[in-house]
Parts: sequence; C-alpha cells; structure tokens
Amino acid sequence: MHATAGAERRETSLDGLVDLAQYPIARLDQADGQALIERCRRQLAEDGCVVLEQFVPQEALARLERETERLSPEAHYNQNETNPYNSSGDPSLPASHPRNRFDDRTNGFVAGDRIDETTIIRQIYRNPDFQRFIATVVGVDEIHEYADPLADLVVNVLREGCQHPWHYDTNEFIVTMMTRQSQGGGRFEYAPGIRSPEGENFEGVQEVLDGDRSRLKSLALQPGDLQVFFGRYSLHRVTPVVGDRERHTVIFAYAKEPGFVGRPERAQRIFGRMAPVHERLLEEGATRRSDSLAD
Repeated sequence: MHATAGAERRETSLDGLVDLAQYPIARLDQADGQALIERCRRQLAEDGCVVLEQFVPQEALARLERETERLSPEAHYNQNETNPYNSSGDPSLPASHPRNRFDDRTNGFVAGDRIDETTIIRQIYRNPDFQRFIATVVGVDEIHEYADPLADLVVNVLREGCQHPWHYDTNEFIVTMMTRQSQGGGRFEYAPGIRSPEGENFEGVQEVLDGDRSRLKSLALQPGDLQVFFGRYSLHRVTPVVGDRERHTVIFAYAKEPGFVGRPERAQRIFGRMAPVHERLLEEGATRRSDSLAD
C-alpha cells in the first residue's frame, strides 16, 4: 500500500507543472504516450531537434519565470573570444579553419550548485517520469544526471547585446526550457547534424561560418517550450539579444553514461570557477568522454 502511494506521488509530481494532457509523459506505455514518442523521434531523426510548444501550462510558467528571475543575479558573466570548439586555436592550420575562427561570446550562466532542491526546475530535472521520457525520446534505456555540480542544471541568462556564438555542446543531447523571452533578437539557429562521431566535417562548418545559410534552421522559441536537441552534433548559436528584457533558458543536462563531468577548462570559462571534481580531473589529467570529437 505504501509502495502504491509512493508510485502515485511520483506519477503525479509533475501535475500543474507540465501539460500532461497534451504531453502524456507519465503514460509512455499507453497509446497516447507512444504517439508522442513516435512524433518526437521522427522530428529528431529529421533534423536533430524537437520542440514541444507550451510544454508548461501558463500558470506554472509564471512561477518558473519568477524562479529564474530570482536566480538570474547569480549568473556569472564573461566576455571572451571563442571558437566553435571552446578551445585554443591551432597555428598549424589556416586562419580560415574553424578551429581558428573566434567570435565574441558574452552571456551569463547560473551554475547548478546555486539552484537548490526546492526549486521547480530542480524538481523537474530530477523527476523520474521526465527522465524516462527524455531517455525514450533520444533512444536509450536510461539517462543519467550529470555528476558535474556546476553544469547539471543551469540557467542561461542573456542581457542586451549578449550572444552565444556558433558552438557545440559538451553533452550528446541537451534539453532546454525557455522561461523568458527577450524583446528582440535571441533567435536559436542551428545546422542539423553537421558533424558526427565519425568526423568533424570542418569544411561544412567553415561554410556556415563564412555565411552560408543553406543548411541552417531558425527557431523563435517561446516561454514554456521544451526543446530536445542533439547539440553535440549540430552547430548552433543564439543571436544577440535586443532590449532591456533578459532572455532566460533552463538547461537540463543529462548523459548516456553515469559520472559525466565537463572539462575543467570549460567550467572555468563558463562559470568562472571549478568544483572539486574538476580540480581532481586536472590532477588526474583525464576527462571522461565517449567519443573523440573536439569539445
């Protein structure tokens, strides 16, 4: 009896936070849940991205917006020049090579260790039904929360003039939820599947950096939209924000393998600091990685 009650609590813990009528993520073994999974997988197969519009009902969205507004002052802002791989340049390669193409990155991130267990976004991130849904959509048996205390759950904060230039994500796939849109700009653009575990496709990336938009897709995401995106394989960016209204996006970071931790240098660059686990990785001189792609 107690087990049943616990199961019911788990199944209903997203009530009011997710539109479970439109997105039956707790009923994946039923016809409507299977239809949802099929639709998401089909879209992901087509271009590596699926957007579930109004995933969060309006009443919960207002609460989420207040939450990210409260957290936004905790964002660490940095301005630097970065290439798509968040790495140093390579003087042995031509200046036109993607590794040597740097652009201004100015944005802010609220690190995961600033987001406590009582927040709505942490509850969604940890929810087993939500995790099961994401795992099923991306085609794996299970997913794992990041072991990286800074990058597991993040709020991206973009003020006027801030942008996130062309880049790849460290994790193979990324799950985001917009909670606040800017007055202008802040469009999400991406080149679906431009690289793969088998190769970087530097030539294709160079074409995008040179202004070729033939393979690009552009999204005007709205508050409450949930996005599942294969950001490790699709080059992407957020265009500069216009206006005095901040753009807030929650990033739910999961990995296919347990124990995933981002590169220490990346943590220092994005969050302005490292956690003890990053310092240990520096001492060991190794970072867990399931492929040989540039970061």
